Amino acid sequence: MINLKRTTSDDPDFAMLTGELDTELYERYQELMKVYDPHNVIEKIDTVVIAAVDGKPVGCGCFKRFNDDAAEIKRMFVRKNCRGQGLSGAILSELETWAAEKGFIIAILETGDKNLEALGLYQKSGYRPMPNYGPYVNLASSFCFRKRL
Repeated sequence: MINLKRTTSDDPDFAMLTGELDTELYERYQELMKVYDPHNVIEKIDTVVIAAVDGKPVGCGCFKRFNDDAAEIKRMFVRKNCRGQGLSGAILSELETWAAEKGFIIAILETGDKNLEALGLYQKSGYRPMPNYGPYVNLASSFCFRKRL
């Protein structure tokens, strides 16, 4: 049974899962992660979603304000042994719903060229490519997407 919980960045499950995400990203991108790390810091944020299966946390995501209209999706992750079950789509959908409830009309996000699972998820979920924004403008390994909520 999948359970989605709205929580904050203070949730210890979020810290554990994003630690696993960082480990996986370092395995994929190695030294390039030193460029990305400053953009992955989530300090105090009150818009985190944790997915649990049978009471065990297995995935997460969050969003933060990008501007008055747009929420930026960040820190999407599902443990490898739990992929292919629709968890990432459920987390993303919950984040989009929550962002719309907060008045955002657009969701934006960035992912890397080696995150094939993420690229597939975002395209399947209705995200469309956009020019790279903010810190990702000059990063060839970054792909940015947007979706109207």
